[in-house]
Amino acid sequence: MPQTHLISEGLTLMAYGMGFVFCFLTVLVGAVTAMSKIINRYFPLATPAPVRTAATPAAAPGDTELVAVISAAIRQYRSRR
Repeated sequence: MPQTHLISEGLTLMAYGMGFVFCFLTVLVGAVTAMSKIINRYFPLATPAPVRTAATPAAAPGDTELVAVISAAIRQYRSRR
C-alpha cells in the first residue's frame, strides 16, 4: 500500500470517528435538555419558606465579665501563633 493511501484511510477514519462523537454529543445534550424540561414541568421544586433567625439579645450587664474573659483568651491564643 502506498503511503498516501494509508494517510487518506487514516483521515477518513478520523473524520468518521469525530463525526460520530459530534453526533452522539449533540443527541446527548438534546436528551438531557429535554429531560430537564420534562422534570421541571411535572415535578417543580417547592420554594422553601424563608428561615427566620432569632435576633441575638443584647448583652446583659452581668455578661461583661464573660466578654472580658473570652477576649483575653482570644488575645492569648493569637499571641502564641
